Amino acid sequence: MEHAQNDRYTRGWNKLKEIDGATGEKVIAALAPIAPDFGRLLIEFGFGDIYSRPQLDLRSREIATIASLATLGCAQPQLKVHIEAALNVGCTRDEIVEVFMQMALYAGFPAALNALFAAREVFERRDVEEACGEAAGEAA
Repeated sequence: MEHAQNDRYTRGWNKLKEIDGATGEKVIAALAPIAPDFGRLLIEFGFGDIYSRPQLDLRSREIATIASLATLGCAQPQLKVHIEAALNVGCTRDEIVEVFMQMALYAGFPAALNALFAAREVFERRDVEEACGEAAGEAA
């Protein structure tokens, strides 16, 4: 049984890094002092079992995830992490915005607005990081 758990954890950890990079690692590290078992479950079940299934590609999974988180209306930190993840796995900014526009029909305008504002924050931060990276490259 322990071996199976290790396989799930390894598979999940690798999938988490593939999708979220350092952001996912920070989330797990932040959980360690208060709920390390929850972090383990998140990695094993969420990423080792669910995200690793072959029936949907990562793009499709992230579109489903950001749509779901947008409808909750109370998961802004997780929504931002998964907007980042959606961009990391190939979703465009326009596609992300369109997902949230679609959600206005089902979750209402307030939930869609909150999701759009979360997307704007992520997009702006990425723009700043890219500009800083380009400036550092030019200075070298």
